[in-house]
Order: sequence, then C-alpha cells, then structure tokens
Amino acid sequence: MKKLSLLSLLLALTLTACFPRRTPAPLGADAPADNVPEIIGEYALNAEDATHERYGGSLFVTAGSQPNEYNLQWLVSGDIQEGVGTLAGNQLTFTWQSISETDQYLTGHGVYTVTVNGELYGERYIDGVEGPGIESAYPNAE
Repeated sequence: MKKLSLLSLLLALTLTACFPRRTPAPLGADAPADNVPEIIGEYALNAEDATHERYGGSLFVTAGSQPNEYNLQWLVSGDIQEGVGTLAGNQLTFTWQSISETDQYLTGHGVYTVTVNGELYGERYIDGVEGPGIESAYPNAE
C-alpha cells in the first residue's frame, strides 16, 4: 500500500511539473510605448505550444550588454533555453535556442508585449514548426 501511495505521489508531481500550476490571471493593459515598466526579474510562465498542449515553467530576464537588450532564460519541462531580446517601445523581440542536453536541439524566435503590470505575453516560434506557441509570463513577487 505504501508503494502505491508513493507511486501516486511521484506521478502527481511529474504531471504537475508539465502543466501550469494555476489558472492564469488576467493580463494588464498593454504598457504605453513611452512608459514601459522594468522587465528584469523572474516570471511564472503559462503557455500553450503550437499543437495546443499546455505547459508551465519559469522565465528569467536579465540586462543585456547593450541598451534595451535583455538576456532571457526559460526553464520548461526539463529543458533550458536561452535567448537575447531587444525592447522597442512595449515590444520585446527575441531569438532563442536550447542549451540543455535533450534529444533535439531547438531554435526559434518570438515577440512579447509588456503590460502596465510588467507581465509579458505573446508568441514564441520553434524553427521548423508551423504556428506559434502562446505564452504569458507573470512577475514573481519578490
């Protein structure tokens, strides 16, 4: 009986790691292009890929080496992806690539819109896959 309980717990933990942990909150209004909040920080990610499979993860945004440049790192379903983006107005345009050792090396691009609450939302594409994934990133409270 203990084995079955332990197995059920492990299965539940595995499944919750693959899906968003909560229903996403409504996003704030788009930030005015001339008054964008700071986007450096950690985010909870809720998303859906091009095949409509839902997933969750974390997004980390740090300052890049140039003005309006940002480094991005996604931790999604056991994969680590890194990217570089440029903020123009309230639009963060970026490219990304897988860096963890998985069965396949992925690359892509995307664009997020910044909201008045500092949330990020938009489309992220995987090169070679038709259609975008849709992502929403919510700042973690510090």
